[in-house]
Order: sequence, then structure tokens, then C-alpha cells
Amino acid sequence: MTIVDSKVASQIVKQEQSDAGTLHFFNHIAVVEFKEGLHIDLNSGRKTIHDLMTYFGNTKPFGLVANRVNSYSISLLETMEVKSIFPNMVAYGVVSHNEAGRMNAKIESSFCSSKDISFDNLYEGLDAVYLRVIDKLGVSLN
Repeated sequence: MTIVDSKVASQIVKQEQSDAGTLHFFNHIAVVEFKEGLHIDLNSGRKTIHDLMTYFGNTKPFGLVANRVNSYSISLLETMEVKSIFPNMVAYGVVSHNEAGRMNAKIESSFCSSKDISFDNLYEGLDAVYLRVIDKLGVSLN
């Protein structure tokens, strides 16, 4: 399910399109949905990186959810460079919709500092990433 087809679509604050896909912004998280068949690296993701930096800056803690509604590959060797670009990205999650996506998320998780990044359900992924960001912000939900 795409984020615009979900129950939280009305809470999207901003959307940005690029050749790589669509980035959906919420208050403390963003959801990226890359296009089918692409290889995502620093070059192909340049606009996505720019849009994240413009929206969150480099100090405001945020989380990113990759909603894998399409099949694509990412350059895992560039993971450390992405981390250095976004020192304020405190949570990351991958929502997989099939077995191949789950396998990719498992491989991707070995390159991430975050634990338990793989989710089978969009709502679980959004909730987990949001709670991790709120925890870093030190905000009480009560």
C-alpha cells in the first residue's frame, strides 16, 4: 500500500517528486517511495537528499521510512556517507510487501546502526520509527 492510499494520507504535510520517486513529509518523519527498477545511490538520490535536508535541516531529529512498494536496489556501500550527511536521522525503517523485499531489508539492516528496521506493515513501520524519533526528542506522549 502506498502512503497516499493509507489512513495517514491526510497527515502528509508536504510531498516532493523526483526522478527517483516520491518523498512524503510528516512532522517528524518522511516516507520515501522509490520508483520500480532503479538503483538508488548518492547521485540518483541527490534531490531526495536535498529535499530531506531542506525540510529537516541537520539538527532536527527525524526518521525515514522506505516504503518498498516497488522493487529497487540501493548502494549499501554509501550508507556511511548518508549517515554523515544526516547526523540527525535518528530512526530508519523499511516496509516490505513481499519476501524479496524482506530479504533486502535484512541485508540492508546489517549496514544500519538502527536495530529492527524491517516491517511487514506500513502502520507498524510508521509507529516504530515515530516512537524512536519521539524518544530521541525526549517528548512524553502522556
